Amino acid sequence: MTKLFNVYRVLALVVGVLLVVGTVGSLLKYLLEDGTTLQRLGDDLTPIWLVHGWIYIVYVVVAFLLTQKARWTIPQLLLMLVAGLVPGLIFWVERRVAQRLREDHAELSAS
Repeated sequence: MTKLFNVYRVLALVVGVLLVVGTVGSLLKYLLEDGTTLQRLGDDLTPIWLVHGWIYIVYVVVAFLLTQKARWTIPQLLLMLVAGLVPGLIFWVERRVAQRLREDHAELSAS
């Protein structure tokens, strides 16, 4: 469980950062006038969404396995999954998940 817990935490951080960077890139790309430096930066950040998508798929699998091992309910899993799609939310959810897992599983307290 410790290894799965650590993998989840790293994936949550990576997915969260990619989601925020992708969102900022999209805002720059679509809200600014074409041809400006920041608009081109936003356009250059478009591939972030592809990377986010692939890593999010791995995150989904790890979140599912973690909730199964922890014997959590479907709503808890759904919250974890939605968090990877809403910019910023995943950071709060990851902290709550880590806190709850540490409370329920003493072996994770050192992590």
